[in-house]
Amino acid sequence: MGKRFYLFFLGLFFQFSFAQTYAKVNVALLPLGMPNMALEAKINNHVTLQPEFFVSPWKSFLGKRFQIYYFSMEGRYYFKESFNGFYAGGNFGLALFDLKKWNYLQSTKFQRGYTILMGATVGYQYKINDNWNADFFLGGGTSQGFYHGYNETDGQRYEGSEPWNRSGEWIPYKGGLMLSYKLK
Repeated sequence: MGKRFYLFFLGLFFQFSFAQTYAKVNVALLPLGMPNMALEAKINNHVTLQPEFFVSPWKSFLGKRFQIYYFSMEGRYYFKESFNGFYAGGNFGLALFDLKKWNYLQSTKFQRGYTILMGATVGYQYKINDNWNADFFLGGGTSQGFYHGYNETDGQRYEGSEPWNRSGEWIPYKGGLMLSYKLK
């Protein structure tokens, strides 16, 4: 298993080293201090591969817990050509979190754990010039969370699910405007 994992990432390294590649940053989230960055590499004339990460480092955001570390891999199909026009894609990701779920915002309860995300993305990439693109996108799908719930007042767990409490939702979990710079 370890050898296959190593070979997979070695193959990705070579793909990104020799393919047409764009470095990207989500300018919609930067003012909030939440970096969302990616590399997108051309596989063929219509298909690209994009590893992406998002970090919300805030132990408190607007007075609520909102700490998230997310990594995903996405494959995209462009209907015109790679890096140009409309596209659809599928993604798979993993996130670690310490936050208040939306239905606990008015309580003293919070959740800490991890989630597996799998879904789709739609978007449009616009060529600004030879080196710069604007990528408008929205994505979502299923989020399968595994967490422990705690009370903020005493730090004790409010649920006794062992080993993990589980939660599954269909949610939007990515979107914005990526500004892309052509590396090669």
